[in-house]
Amino acid sequence: MVSRTGDTAGAAYPGRVTAQPARRTLLVETVLVLGVSLGASAVWSVLSLIRKLTYEAPLAAQTTSMNTSVTPDRPWLDLAYKLAGIVIALVPVLLALHLLARDSRHPGGPRHAMGFDLRRPVRDLLLGLGLAAVIGLPGLGLYLLARELGLNTTVAAANLADVWWAVPVLVLAAAQNAVLEEVIMVGYLFSRWAQAGWGTWTVVLTSALIRGSYHLYQGFGGFIGNVAMGLLLGWVYTRTRRVMPLVVAHTTLDVVAFVGYAVLAPRVDWL
Repeated sequence: MVSRTGDTAGAAYPGRVTAQPARRTLLVETVLVLGVSLGASAVWSVLSLIRKLTYEAPLAAQTTSMNTSVTPDRPWLDLAYKLAGIVIALVPVLLALHLLARDSRHPGGPRHAMGFDLRRPVRDLLLGLGLAAVIGLPGLGLYLLARELGLNTTVAAANLADVWWAVPVLVLAAAQNAVLEEVIMVGYLFSRWAQAGWGTWTVVLTSALIRGSYHLYQGFGGFIGNVAMGLLLGWVYTRTRRVMPLVVAHTTLDVVAFVGYAVLAPRVDWL
């Protein structure tokens, strides 16, 4: 049997028939995946920004709190909340991989197709750390400038109670953010939109704009910085076809932001 793309169906998976989904099906699928994940976050983020812009205090005088305690008086329950939130947030990643697997012809499945694996650990680690350095320092400068210009809130990146598990949970939260965003915004969407016939830079730009939009809750600086980050990471992915370096870079950035804030905020006044 021949698939709709003209390739021999099942060539990559012996005994398995695969068919290219219709363009409309692909686009509807991406909207639905975004609707239960980062697209929904973008909607809430826009509403959050509107609320802050219409508040009596100027944007720069407001604080956006992240990684907050739910039940600080009951640390065991607070930990349960945090771990449950991390696990549940990764369900859309499993959904995206499941949907890709239904028509994937890559011998290793969709994870290998997008480079979300450990086949090149050293190279991925070095590239990821390099990307984190390239993004991190200018990103911090942009944040401070945007706040000074009144275009961004003060971002309090870590607000957990003083408990032994605070740092490990912040690291897990950073990794969860990275896996969720890079697998869906790059690995999944780049694949589906390419299958739908979109051009490379249309895909890169659209993904970057969505990435920026779900960071609007921080202010306009968060939007601009994350659009720029999305453009860079999207371009790197088109060159390497590997999501793992992006996950390493994103995890590193968030670990530094979360843990760094928790350590430095009580000691410095410029954060």
